[in-house]
Amino acid sequence: MNNFNEIDLDLLKRLSEADGISGNEREVSRIVKNFGADFSDAIFYDNLGSVILQANGAPAAPKIMLSSHLDEVGFMVRSITEEGYLNLLPVGGWWGHVMPAQELTVTTETGGKFVGVVGSRAPHGMSKTEKTKVMEPRELYLDLGVPSRSFVEALGIQVGDMITPNVRFRQLNDPNYLLGKAWDDRCCVGVGLEVLRNLKRSSHQATVYFAATVQEEVGIRGARTAVYTIKPDIAIALDVTTATDTPLDCEGMNLGDGVTLSVLDSLTIGNSGLVQLMAEIVAELNLDVRYDFMTVGGTDACNIHKMLTGVVSMTISIPTRYMHSPRLLIHRKDYEQTIQLVTEFCRRVDWEQLNQLKSTVGIQSKHEIEETK
Repeated sequence: MNNFNEIDLDLLKRLSEADGISGNEREVSRIVKNFGADFSDAIFYDNLGSVILQANGAPAAPKIMLSSHLDEVGFMVRSITEEGYLNLLPVGGWWGHVMPAQELTVTTETGGKFVGVVGSRAPHGMSKTEKTKVMEPRELYLDLGVPSRSFVEALGIQVGDMITPNVRFRQLNDPNYLLGKAWDDRCCVGVGLEVLRNLKRSSHQATVYFAATVQEEVGIRGARTAVYTIKPDIAIALDVTTATDTPLDCEGMNLGDGVTLSVLDSLTIGNSGLVQLMAEIVAELNLDVRYDFMTVGGTDACNIHKMLTGVVSMTISIPTRYMHSPRLLIHRKDYEQTIQLVTEFCRRVDWEQLNQLKSTVGIQSKHEIEETK
């Protein structure tokens, strides 16, 4: 088979640095549309804002849906004080302790960008109770370095504007370790785009749809409307999982160990035949593999698998350190091997393969039903 190890690091940089919280993903979706235009036969949007890229296969072939969410966790401007501070409303899950003294970017309705710093307190003179108190994200505020509310309003900042971490992408001291914001789930948006690029130079029976979905972090919403738009026969959610290879965890989900197949999470049980097929492809391609059982949280697969009359689904994950914080780490090997696996899966799916997958949960094909009459 072809070697698909070439990846576009500039694409990852642009995806990571783009700003796009739930409900305000336009900046990211434009990157997806522009990059994917050369590798797609059609590009369209659903009414919630998810962008869907279509790579045609043979006529009347199965439809594969790949799904990665565009949105990142962030904040909105909740209110503006007379002194010019911005009170924050978290959008998505935050632990307050990862935010003090971090730089954030406010994006205005007209696209203006303004950087501020989250307020923090010096430890001198704080009581022990204050030092050990868990901070609520709603208690945080952004200091723009301005003297008044009127100054803030003159910048064009208003209540409801998007706020995101101000973090630049970089390769760390081992350049395979990639630091950036919003890897949840922008690294998997990159996977979907790289797969489409690979399929452009490789034959495939199935028609492949890459859905870059919206509003996952606030209720897995975009995947639901994208399913009704695509009506897929089979679906793969691409998302991150928690790396547990730091001194804080030491549980063995390491960066750089290859493909991660999700057997289940708290909201989805992967189709067993699909998980097995992925394992077989991993072995054939001589990739590395581990299995994930994420007992808290879920992915786009949560809503995909129970839409319409049910969709054969599973999740493939990329481990990341420091999820739902301003700075996350992923490993290039995990990213590359995930692209290889998903590309080969899309190349080989046909109706025979799909019926075999359905049979693993007791579903009979039309041919089998006719034979039993």
